[in-house]
Amino acid sequence: MLNLFLDRWRLVALLVAAGMLATAHAFETFGGYAPCTLCLRQREVYWTILGLGAAFMVIVRMPGGPNWRAATCWVLGLAFLVGAGIAIYHAGAEWKFWPGPQACASAGAGGVSAADMAAFLAGEKVKPPACDEAPWVFAGLSMAGWNALISLGLAALSALAAIREHRKL
Repeated sequence: MLNLFLDRWRLVALLVAAGMLATAHAFETFGGYAPCTLCLRQREVYWTILGLGAAFMVIVRMPGGPNWRAATCWVLGLAFLVGAGIAIYHAGAEWKFWPGPQACASAGAGGVSAADMAAFLAGEKVKPPACDEAPWVFAGLSMAGWNALISLGLAALSALAAIREHRKL
């Protein structure tokens, strides 16, 4: 089964990125967890991987494309490592190992919600999400912590896929 995933790594990376984005949006939509600035940065990495995976699936099917199969896996692995780095930085800020960015408060990509605006106009205090507070923790890890572990695992699988592709040449 692992060999099947590694042989189709560009597709798997694309599907995993879509799944991670869907999960993040589900936490936001159904769980009520508004993303902070670093949460949004982590999503940007998955959007990038989604685009790269789609482009790479086309590239490797073009004339001369099979020569690029290993390189595409290495690039995807590097992208997953960037995601892991952002997630580790975010998790470290949550654990107070280091400070997060000063401007680390966001109401999401769409701006302030109607409910937040109504609460603000009613004189209630509205607290935006902060990068140094973990709103959700499972088994001792926040969403950023879980994302870091998943991203590191995906980077390792990307490296295995690249090595496998290189051996096919």
